[in-house]
Amino acid sequence: MYCVRNVTSDLIWIGASDRRLFLFEGVYGVPEGVSYNSFFLDDEKTVIFDTVDKAVASVFFENVEHVLAGRKLDYLVVHHMEPDHSATIADLLRRHPETTVVCNAMIKAMIGHFYVNLPDERYLIVKEGDSLKTGKHELVFYMAPMVHWPEVMVTYDKTDKILFSADAFGIFGALNGALFDDEVDFERDCLDEARRYYCNICGKYGPQVQALLKKASQLEIKLICPLHGYVYRSKIDYIIEKYDRWSRYEPEETGVLIVYASIYGNTANAVDILACRLNELGVRTAVYDVSMTHSSKIVAEAFRWSHIVFASSTYNTGIFIEMDNTVRDIAAHNLQNRTVAFIENGSWAPAAGKLMKQIIGQLKNIYVLGDIITIKSSVKDGQREAIYRLAEALAETAKK
Repeated sequence: MYCVRNVTSDLIWIGASDRRLFLFEGVYGVPEGVSYNSFFLDDEKTVIFDTVDKAVASVFFENVEHVLAGRKLDYLVVHHMEPDHSATIADLLRRHPETTVVCNAMIKAMIGHFYVNLPDERYLIVKEGDSLKTGKHELVFYMAPMVHWPEVMVTYDKTDKILFSADAFGIFGALNGALFDDEVDFERDCLDEARRYYCNICGKYGPQVQALLKKASQLEIKLICPLHGYVYRSKIDYIIEKYDRWSRYEPEETGVLIVYASIYGNTANAVDILACRLNELGVRTAVYDVSMTHSSKIVAEAFRWSHIVFASSTYNTGIFIEMDNTVRDIAAHNLQNRTVAFIENGSWAPAAGKLMKQIIGQLKNIYVLGDIITIKSSVKDGQREAIYRLAEALAETAKK
């Protein structure tokens, strides 16, 4: 049975949620599931914006047939070719051979690579600033390369001031009946997953996101319809400000993120000493054990906080496995503009600190605070004093 919701009087959400997906893109845990958004514009010419993942194809096609109510489908607008949004394109076009695909040249090529080669007459190829009248509505197309694939484009409905934003402004999590940002407690229940989504999916591409935000700043936007998560109508300025900050790699909050790897608890003890002292000095902290927390969460937290301390045991003359993955993941997402410090532990040949510093130190505008603190097996008075000095240095820079 179909399940749809009106966005406006003539724009209808026809997507679906998947609560059984364990790993998004095979990498990111999604314990609350994920939504795949598709929208139907009921104008003189009918339009569908994007399709969905195969996992929810059944309800999607029931939704399509419900909203069409026997009419033909004039246009399919394709913004992004990742299969969680494009996997049902070929099936939709087989069911509706009358449909014209609206997309850019790279998307056309990718449709052929992924699914089916269509004759040229099935396509309307658009470029930056091109427009399409569907009756009452006029759609304008803007290219958004590398947000977060090279073919990405977005659509602006000039009539109702709606931005169809592709993967930009997405959120992890199923839509549990709510569709709009003001139908949930967004800051309490959604901000962390919006941040985790941005930092891991788009975080590497800050300059490209900035280019899209510049285009969006020239538009009057009353609604944002992303491919994942809620439709924005009340928090448009709020989420744009977050994207602006994240894509400039500016921290949201002043405080210290402490990320650690501890095999037998001694490195964890050092971290607890540091965290306690920092809070005594009036500095907020967030502490994560890399063996217990997925790196996607830690990447998001690294984008959030102004200061980061990496603390790791040495393992097989290198960085402990999960910490090695974490620091490389942070580096792969181009984090910038942070103050960092390093603590290492090793019973006979401590090396983790130097190796972590080499990986993180290659990033832009990274200020390394003080020397690496080395622990030999467990914290002694000398190391505790060094940890206290580090806390004081962190507090001093955090309060500037």
